[in-house]
Formats: sequence, C-alpha cells, structure tokens
Amino acid sequence: MFDLQKLVNLKLTNVSFTEQCMPADVFSLYSIFAFMSITTTLSRNQEQIASGVYLLHLNRPEFFKFKAGQHIALSLPGEEGQHRIYSIASGENEKTLSILYDVKSDGYLTPLMERLKKGAEMRISKASGSFLWRNIPAYWIASGTGIAPFISMLRSGYYAGAKLVHGGRNQENFYFEDEFTQAFGADYVRCASRDNRAADFTGRVTNWIRAQNDLPKEHLYYLCGRAEMVVECRDLLIEKQIPFNQIIAEIYF
Repeated sequence: MFDLQKLVNLKLTNVSFTEQCMPADVFSLYSIFAFMSITTTLSRNQEQIASGVYLLHLNRPEFFKFKAGQHIALSLPGEEGQHRIYSIASGENEKTLSILYDVKSDGYLTPLMERLKKGAEMRISKASGSFLWRNIPAYWIASGTGIAPFISMLRSGYYAGAKLVHGGRNQENFYFEDEFTQAFGADYVRCASRDNRAADFTGRVTNWIRAQNDLPKEHLYYLCGRAEMVVECRDLLIEKQIPFNQIIAEIYF
C-alpha cells in the first residue's frame, strides 16, 4: 500500500496531487475529486515515444472542456474503482485528449493501458486541478513525464515569458523536444542525469537549481514531477530566497 506517512513527512502545502500510481483505496481519501466518468475511445494507436513511455490519444467528447495544466481520471470500462489520474498533454482546442504515461510493471492500470489499440474504450472524468498558467513570467521545472502539463500550456498558447527546465535520464526522455526547442530556443534547458550528449546541463534539475545564482524573485516557479523531486526543488528555491507563494507544484506518484 502507498505509504501515507511518507506523504505526511514531506510537509507539503500549496501543491496539487496527480496520483498516477496511487491505489484506489488510498485515492478515496481525496474524496474532493468527484469521479463522474464518461466513455470515450482511443482515436488512434498509441505512440511509444521512449522505452516504456507512451502517448495515448482519446477522442474528445464534444462537450468536454479543460484548462491547460489540468488532469483527468482514467479507468477501463467496469473498472472505475481502479482509476488513476493523469495530466492532459494536449492543447485546449485540440480534438483529442492526449495522455503521457510510463508503464509501471507493478501497477494495475498502465500494463493494461499499454495493450490498448485504436477504438478501445476508456472511462474519463471531468477535468480538474489548479496547476494553471497565470500570465506571469515563469520557470517551468519538470522531470520525466511531469512535462505533460507544460506541453498542454504550450499547445494552448500559454508560454510568453516562460523558461523551461526539463530533467531526464537520457536523450529519449526529453519528450516533445522539437516543439519546446522551436518555442523556447535557448530558454529550454535539458538536464540529463546519465547521458549528457544531447543535454544542456549535466545532472538533475535539482543540480541545475543549485548552480543558479540569480533566479528572479518576481517570477513564478512551476514544479511538476515525483514527490521527492518537487520537495527538493521547492526547498532549494526557498534557500535562494524565492518567495514561497511564488512556487506552484504538481506532484506525481
């Protein structure tokens, strides 16, 4: 079972949670999220964009609305009690809902999702979440699939004044690299923790933050990734005199 005490020990505030791997019995504690689901289908076969990482495309119901940065709950038909939550990785005006995910061999949903083909049914909830663009200059800091809400913002046109720092192990883990390079140019920093041949910085995003001496205090700092990464980045930013209320976080489990 998910270790709730570990979550408590992180002493998190001002964050939202995207429980990508949280068991349903633990997720039920977060009853504020009403899982009222509807059925849709895969619009085409999935794309494997890296080892164990997929981009799933769902037909978007005509009445479905969301804001870039929000997330939805997914489940298989008849398995609504085993839903998981994922950030939307498509723009607000796109006709499909894209979901970026990595397969967890010990998980319930992702090994099943990996097998789905075009036309397969899935249940989705309404969109929720407050990890939203606020039209203020910002740093987007992500690791792994935590890049998903940022590609949604980019594809929705919300990125003026933003700079992106993305952490991955290898070159293949810089998802949507071409789009971000075109939009951000030198303001797109790739941090590689293993293979640095295509990286702008060698090390994790936390190492990149440690190396900065002049981070602007008036900017917003969006953090998205796993709990330990988000908490460490938050603490490093606070050490560098970034006001706490300038830090916005989305945590993946």
